[in-house]
Amino acid sequence: MTEDELQALLEKTLPAAELHGLFVEECQDQDVRLRFSPAPDGAGQGSWTTAALLAVADASLRAAADVTATLTHLNVTVLRPAQNADVIALARVIRRDRDVLHAEAWLFSHAVVEPMLHATASLVRSR
Repeated sequence: MTEDELQALLEKTLPAAELHGLFVEECQDQDVRLRFSPAPDGAGQGSWTTAALLAVADASLRAAADVTATLTHLNVTVLRPAQNADVIALARVIRRDRDVLHAEAWLFSHAVVEPMLHATASLVRSR
């Protein structure tokens, strides 16, 4: 799947409120790199809520595994607070076992230097 195809599929599948300015930067076999932008607040700054970061993690995991898959288990470790900047997500499939997929996502503030969040998940493909 190309970056443009994944972008279109995510925009069609995910709720608009959870897109957060989603942009697919890179899409390989089982690895994806996505960029999300915070919505501006009243002061014109963008900030990230915990709910928004969980939506970003969910979207990233599903983008790497299968956009139509259902999340069954999720483990999230917050490593540091999010900055008021774009979030870059690197996600990949760790293991495939028939209809069950295991994936992980690393979220970074602005640049891929120090991660701010790590998520692992199990997903089930729809039949």
